Amino acid sequence: MATLPQLKLFRWDEVEASSELARLELVLSVMPDERFVRILEVARGKGRNDYPVRPMWNALIAGIVFQHLSAASLLRELRRNGELRQACGFDPLLRDRAVPSDDAFGRFLCAVIARQDELQRMVDEVLARLAELLPDLGVRLAVDSKAVRSFGRPVKDAQKKARPDGRRDTDADVGVKTYRGRHANGSAWEKVQSWFGYKLHLVVDSVYELPLSFKVTRASVGDGPELPCLLEQMETRHPALLARARECSADKAYESLDNHRTLHVDYHITPIIDLCHHWPDDQPTQPLYPDRVTPFVFDERGGVYCVCPASGEMRALAFHGYDKSRDALKYRCPAAALGLTCAGRAECERGQGCGAYGRVAWIPLTRDPRRFVRIPRHTARWQKAYDRRSAVERVNSRVDRVLGFELHTIRGIKKMRARLTLGLLVMLCMALGRVEANQVENLRSFVLPFARAA
Repeated sequence: MATLPQLKLFRWDEVEASSELARLELVLSVMPDERFVRILEVARGKGRNDYPVRPMWNALIAGIVFQHLSAASLLRELRRNGELRQACGFDPLLRDRAVPSDDAFGRFLCAVIARQDELQRMVDEVLARLAELLPDLGVRLAVDSKAVRSFGRPVKDAQKKARPDGRRDTDADVGVKTYRGRHANGSAWEKVQSWFGYKLHLVVDSVYELPLSFKVTRASVGDGPELPCLLEQMETRHPALLARARECSADKAYESLDNHRTLHVDYHITPIIDLCHHWPDDQPTQPLYPDRVTPFVFDERGGVYCVCPASGEMRALAFHGYDKSRDALKYRCPAAALGLTCAGRAECERGQGCGAYGRVAWIPLTRDPRRFVRIPRHTARWQKAYDRRSAVERVNSRVDRVLGFELHTIRGIKKMRARLTLGLLVMLCMALGRVEANQVENLRSFVLPFARAA
């Protein structure tokens, strides 16, 4: 046996003050769960109360806060850790006998899963409180989906009518994502990712990296058509939060005319969505005004240019902003706006009455909502807004590694939906607790210690 140096005496209350249990207390102190717990207590009625509802609910939340991958792991920790049992509210006199059995805790989980609407109500209430404390929450949005693998086995056709045995997942199916691009040398590459399970669709605040709207579907459901559903969900549950939104960034999976119109027309949100490549390589530009002769052309990404009638040189027009009254983008002649020398300027402006200001191109956003948006794609402002989309990737990473969905034992869409809702609820409660404690700089963290107020 290794010999240990003699330790100095210390006060146990100092140990508790620095304990990680403060994070659990932080979450439980702000979680609006009183109504939910009472519903569970009423449902239990006059049945046996060997394991009270409130300690079991607190233990369930503790399992998420302390990143236990299964109920069995949580129950083992409860039997070992008396301090955790006491923090959850179990009778300290019963010691480890106060911890529920696997069957009892399993039945409790079934009761929680059956009340998905109440779990969602708590999420909505926490979001409403965060919206009051953070006036800019929801201004910048990002949307993406996340693959969530099922722990169960795929169901073969011959097994579909067989009696469920708990090992197979009859709700999940196969999802496929294809990524394409080009190497530096111009050669094309393609990567195909497939999984059996589900998909989590998320709208997050790209500044605070907090989930604002989510939906769980089978893995085969496409990303693009779910964007209007997520926005409708926000409009129903948090209309004031959606009214703040000014931009929404997303990758090519959400690129469609319907999504651009939904964001721009229905919700007055600027879509920051990457474009898929559709135009043939031998047709890099098209006339900006096909019905009349002008030197203006545009490319597939919405860049606007003029072609000099004298030299044939193509130059980018000078962007002069978005006009809200016209709902149009304004571009000016680069020679007039930037003081450039253009041999064909006189011929280009002949009969136009331009004067020193130069020719102007007005582009209504209704002309092509996919290519022309309030923030033009060729500007640094658009690229900066698109880069904020990476916030949803970081939220997805926390779902995997912090909430435990990289390794889990969940089968069935009801369990998956309830477990994801609980995880996101804890994420929001942790953020709310830190905001109320003036620790906004640690708002995104699950693991940093929480300092109690003196």
